[in-house]
Formats: sequence, C-alpha cells, structure tokens
Amino acid sequence: MNDDEKTPTTPTGHNHDGTRSRSSKEEDDLTSQIPDRGRDRRESEDSDNESTQDSQNGVEDDHEPQDLETLSRVSSGPPYSVFSLSIKRWIVFMNCISAFISPITANIYFPAIPAISQDLGVSVAQINLTLTTYMIFQALAPTFFGDFADIAGRRPAFIIACTIYLGANIGLALQRNYAALLVLRMLQSGGSSGTIALVYGVVADIAPSSERGKYMGIVGAGLTIGPALGPIIGGLLSQYLGWPSIFWFLCILAVVWMVPYVLAVPETGRKVVGNGSIPPQGWNMTLLDYFRFRRQPRNRPSSYVRQKLRLPNPFHTVAVLGNKDMAMILSYNACLYIGFMTITATLSSQFAEIYHYNEIQLGLCYLPIGVATTISSISGGYVMDWNFRRIAKKLGVRIDRKRGMDLKGFPIEKVRLQLVYPLVMVGTCVYIGYAWALYYKTHVAVPLVLSFFIGLCVTGPFQFLNVLIVDLYPEAPATATAANNLCRCLSGAVATAVIQYIIDAWGRGWAFTFIALLFTVFSPALWVIQKYGPVWREQRMERMKKAAEKREEEAKEKVNVAAEQNNGVFEEPHPASN
Repeated sequence: MNDDEKTPTTPTGHNHDGTRSRSSKEEDDLTSQIPDRGRDRRESEDSDNESTQDSQNGVEDDHEPQDLETLSRVSSGPPYSVFSLSIKRWIVFMNCISAFISPITANIYFPAIPAISQDLGVSVAQINLTLTTYMIFQALAPTFFGDFADIAGRRPAFIIACTIYLGANIGLALQRNYAALLVLRMLQSGGSSGTIALVYGVVADIAPSSERGKYMGIVGAGLTIGPALGPIIGGLLSQYLGWPSIFWFLCILAVVWMVPYVLAVPETGRKVVGNGSIPPQGWNMTLLDYFRFRRQPRNRPSSYVRQKLRLPNPFHTVAVLGNKDMAMILSYNACLYIGFMTITATLSSQFAEIYHYNEIQLGLCYLPIGVATTISSISGGYVMDWNFRRIAKKLGVRIDRKRGMDLKGFPIEKVRLQLVYPLVMVGTCVYIGYAWALYYKTHVAVPLVLSFFIGLCVTGPFQFLNVLIVDLYPEAPATATAANNLCRCLSGAVATAVIQYIIDAWGRGWAFTFIALLFTVFSPALWVIQKYGPVWREQRMERMKKAAEKREEEAKEKVNVAAEQNNGVFEEPHPASN
C-alpha cells in the first residue's frame, strides 16, 4: 500500500506516471512560473522535506499510480489549497448560508397554503401541485448546475442560480394568478436547488479528505436546519404580514447573501484555479482576487490547460449511477432521505389532527428535529475527521494537511461507514417508537423527543454518506452531489405523495414502521460497499487513468498535425499556369 501523500500536479487529462522525479520537476516549474509569497514557498519546501523523509523510511512506492484525488485535480503547487484558514472559514460560512436557502424555500411555503388557496380562488389540491413541481425541479436543477460548475467554476454557477432565484421571488411576491404561481415556483426551485450540488463541491475544492468532515458538517447544517426554521418563519410572516411577505423575505435573504458573495468569495473550482494559486479569468475575479493577483505576473504553469466551456450535460450526472459503489450509496442514501421526508412532511398534519395545534404551534413542533439535525451534522463532521485520523494512525499512514492524502489503498469506505451502522440501528428503533407514539396518541412530549433522536440517528448517516460520495468521486464532486440530489429528491417526492394514502390504509403505526424497515432491510448494502468498494474504486481509477492517457495522446496528435500543416506539409498544390 502506498502510504505517502502525493501532490496533484497535473490537470485532468494529463498522464500520471507517479514518479517522484517528474513530480518534483513539475513543482519546480510551477514555483518558477507562479511567484506566490514566501509563505507558500516555505510550505512547498516543508512538504518536500516531509515527502523525502517518508521516502527514506520506505513508505513511498514510486511505481504505484496516484489516487483518484490526485488524478482528478488540477493543482498549481504543493499545498492542496493555498487559501488561508480564515478564507476557508469565510468560504464555508457563505456556503452554509447558500445551503440553508434551498430547504427553507421549500418549507417556508407550507403554512401559507390555505391563505394562498383562498386569495387565488383555487383548491388546496391545486396549490399542492406546486409542491410536486417544486420537488421535481429540485431534483433536476442540480444536474445542470453541477456539471456547469465543474466546467466553468463555482462562482458563475452560484451567481446564475441566485439571479434566477431572486427574479422568481420578486415575481411570486407580485403575482396574483395561479398559472404564474405554478411557473414561478418551478423557477424558484431551479434557482435555489441548483446550489445544492455546488456547496459540497466547494468543500472538496478547499479541504483534503482528512479535514473534509468538519467542513461538510457545517455546510450540511445549513441544509438540515432549513426544514425546521422554514415553517416557523413562514407561519409568522403569513399570519401577521400576509403570504406575499414570505417571498419578499426570501428576496432580502438572497440579496444579503449575493452581495458579499460576488464581492468577496473567491473562485475555488480546481479545474479553473487549481489549488487557488492560478488567477481566474478577469470576469470571474472578486475584489480580493484583484488585489491578490494584481502585482503578480499572470503566467501559468506549463502543465495548465484552461477548461473549454460547453453546455452543461445532465447525462453526466446520470452516468455517476453507472458505478457500482456510487449506485449503491445513492440508493441507500435515498432510503434514509425517505425516512426524513416522511416525518417532516406529515408532522404538521398529524399533530394538527391529534393535538389540534394552530399554525405557529405546529411550526414550533419542528424545532426538536431541526436542532437535532444541526447537532448531528456539525458534530458528525468532527467525528468523521477523528475516525479518519484514528484509522490512518492504526494503519501507519501519515496525514499531510498541506498536500492532501493519497487514497490509493486507504479504506475510505470503512472510515465513513463505520459510523453509520450504530446510527441506523438506533434510528430504526426510535423511528418505530415514534410511529406507535402517534398511533396511541401519547402526550406530545413523547413524539417530540423521539423526533429529536430521529434527527440525530436518521439524518446523521446521510451526512456521512454525502462526504463519502465526494471522497469517491473527486474528479467531479458537484456532479456526484447532483446525482445524489437527483436520487433523494425523486424518492422524496414519491414518498411524500403516497405517505398519506399509506397512513389512511394502514394506520400511523404500521405506515411509519414500514418506512423504518425500508432503510433497515437495505442496510446490508453498506457492508457490501465497505467490502468491495475499494476494488471498485481502484478499477474506476484505472479507467480514468487510461482515459486521461488517451486524451493526452489525441491532444498531442492534433498538435503534431497542426504543426505539420504550418510547415507546409499539407499545402495544396498551386494551380498550373496557362
């Protein structure tokens, strides 16, 4: 097993022979062409010394190919990311707010449904149709934005999505027509949900696998707290200011986020700026980028290749499901999401029927599960990083926080999935307890406490799986996240559409017990991933390496043909003179 941590120094599409001499040569070329500050140079020297020491200890094997993370990254220097810790925290904070926007947009709408139905003169069933179309676009939008972000960069994708979202909210606040409501809700979903695929991709850009858990947890907290706060905010605004105020509130939220993002959040896409030391194109620069790069010559490393823009292809997202390990992870993650969505989608209706609560009281009932999902997301991130360090130490693998870790031969599947098994077991028991607490109409404290533990034990596992998805697909993390979102949102849409019919037919107890057994019966898939996943990951890496070599050969062939044409080899003969 290759335990050394290597630096990705070649962009996607270039050959990797894994030799130390070549890596050092490319790093020297890079250092000479991109004169970063003395700090970056000292980091490079320190990293080189660490690698040399490992080589003397017999850890490094020069003949092993680099890992997926190395193969798929465009890097412009020894550090995995040149962004300072404060800049990383700023980027993660802004991504957390962005992640919060999509779920709160979906759930803030619920308390206003009766009022909107009355004002527009349509039935509640017709208003519920806007929920279905919203979830469909919530599943589809990230497939476009994720692929686009992996090509053009994160900032353009974020800005386009937020612009669509802002325009849709203005229209929703002003409209008084059902058809306009239906169309604008779809646009609103497309804009807000497009960012879901981007937030995890940004974390993968700036954090290596050994530190990825805590940042993913913080970003995931934004996704999980939205469903809890949305109904509360929506209920208050609808009751005291009228339902249009909901959409004006979302407009203000979008503007408050977008202005600092445009001005001060740098581009992180590794196919655009490498590890952050390559200047982005002028139109993609923030003010911070301008002051950072203005005194530096805009020379680029000889190995750097600017990505060509193309139209986003949603089928790249579907192609992720063609990998065995990814298909199994995404499917099981969808089962967990069904469990979460059926609780949140039915909580208000079931509590209103059993306990006869008003809108504000029903909104407050979402707080336990919302607080629990936030705790689970943030604490789970730190636990993931701890488990990563624990297993690395047990295997004698050194973790380099500067360069990133070589995942070849490292059981990343085991690192992430070890934490899932106990949560699923406890979550199943708690979920079944919640089901029968509703069935027997116990005191309201019982289902509320159980919903808190559902937030800990059911949503916790799919936070771990979200990180594993990015670990296994580093060449296009936004696309992989979009595939995850596609599977879970489509599954959630189906589940929320049929759960009330199941409750009516089977009763509350057996309906929710069935959901609990659903993600329990399929849990052996996690063991299969842990056992066979490393082999599947290695096979995928080899396919990627061969594809990269083929693309490089084709590129060289085109260059040679063009050179021969310029030298007159293929010049057409002059017409004969009369």
